[in-house]
Amino acid sequence: MTGRALENLRGKAPRRLPGMEGIWVFIAGDMTIFTMLFASFVTARAKDVNQFVIGQDLLDPHRGGINTLLLLSSSLFVARTLNAFKQGRENVARNWLALGVLGGVSFSISKMLEYVIVSTNSHGSGTFFGYYFALTGMHLAHVLVGTGLLVFSWMRMGRNVVPVKASGLESVAVFWHMVDLFWIILFSLLYLMR
Repeated sequence: MTGRALENLRGKAPRRLPGMEGIWVFIAGDMTIFTMLFASFVTARAKDVNQFVIGQDLLDPHRGGINTLLLLSSSLFVARTLNAFKQGRENVARNWLALGVLGGVSFSISKMLEYVIVSTNSHGSGTFFGYYFALTGMHLAHVLVGTGLLVFSWMRMGRNVVPVKASGLESVAVFWHMVDLFWIILFSLLYLMR
């Protein structure tokens, strides 16, 4: 007898991944694409380390660190949202989610300001900046989509017309945490790797 069958006999619910099943297919595909891009960046960097270091020197690691804190904090708020929601405290969950949205909006504004600064200081040329704008641009698109999903969830919680399902909220949280993970890797590759 399998472990799942034994759990069912004992009356325990089988374990499941958080969120809807389709989100995990999307996450796997997205992770594959980003992994290939990260590998391409590392390969290009190995061929011309000096040019990449010169490009990195034009980036502000403090701004990158602040962006990291914004996303990590936002992910914490989204996790707290889920906990409060599952405990039936929807008003508290909605407040946590508003803070999560604020983190996503703040990150987006900070990143756009950084684009202006980087374009002004470096003219955005060279292989390093090609990768910088491609990787962070794709990531920013994910942040904007994720922030939109957080706002949509926040609005649905406030209306109570269509009840919010835990699996839907979990799916949004899983996506948001993936965005966070991608940023941590990007921050390491673009700002810290020497």
